[in-house]
Amino acid sequence: MTPTTSAGGPADDEPTAATPEPGTPSSGKPTPKATDGASRSQRLLHSLSARSRGQGWEKPEGDLAKYRSRWRAGIRFVLQRIFFRSVVGANLTTTAVVHRRVRTVRGPFVLVANHSSHIDAPMLAAGLPWAQARFLSTGVAADYFFTVWYRRWFVRWMFNAFPIDRGGSRKYSGYSRRLLRSGVPILVFPEGSRQKTGRMGEFKPGGAALAIGVGVPVIPAAIIGAYEAMPKGRSWPKKGRPPVAVVFGEPMISHEDESAVEFSARIRACVKDLYDQHYDEVLGNGASEAGGTAPDEEEPA
Repeated sequence: MTPTTSAGGPADDEPTAATPEPGTPSSGKPTPKATDGASRSQRLLHSLSARSRGQGWEKPEGDLAKYRSRWRAGIRFVLQRIFFRSVVGANLTTTAVVHRRVRTVRGPFVLVANHSSHIDAPMLAAGLPWAQARFLSTGVAADYFFTVWYRRWFVRWMFNAFPIDRGGSRKYSGYSRRLLRSGVPILVFPEGSRQKTGRMGEFKPGGAALAIGVGVPVIPAAIIGAYEAMPKGRSWPKKGRPPVAVVFGEPMISHEDESAVEFSARIRACVKDLYDQHYDEVLGNGASEAGGTAPDEEEPA
């Protein structure tokens, strides 16, 4: 990915006294704590950078062990950060914006993003800082990618992919939860499928439920320009190196007694805000001429 910027200042391994509380406005004046749940969430968010958090997960065994293999991660580094970036750089103009707290997350998390193109998963994997992306695992359809050896080989080596069930099968039920408990972060597209119109769909609560159930943070991410560059139905980006950006927001923790549906709605609102805030700087007025969908054109949720 070409330019990478950090939102919110340089990253630190540990939070400092100068770090504002989550939810604190840029003026530095703390906002009132609405509930005990919000206070708990703030304390948990500060603990995300603790090194002990990255070591306090079950040791993966059997089939799960490969998802935390260091030598496999090294191969993914070459595929994602050298091979993929060179191909993408020749066809797209890419940017990654990373909130400073993303770099301090230790241990597993759920990466949640909007989904509009086949380039979404590799863009997210290549744009996320390597310390967090090293073991990132992406769920793919078992009945398509895991039934033919070359597809299975590609998604496992490129995306550290794990199989997910479709069509009522429960063969791989609970796999994503087991990965999280083994210290493996996972990527989730809660819309379920790629957008057909460029408008962000409703978020299914599965990713939020996983984060709540296992006790891990959510990193929200917005992908801007992927639909305009390579919408559903295209197998290659449009000519002219169209702009595409990935924006990683501040990590989120569920509030006390917050349901999966409520947390999912809050995550979607955050992803939508990230999308809206960066839309103009990425696509500008040229998006309308190219058939893109501006933020204010989205139908109400």
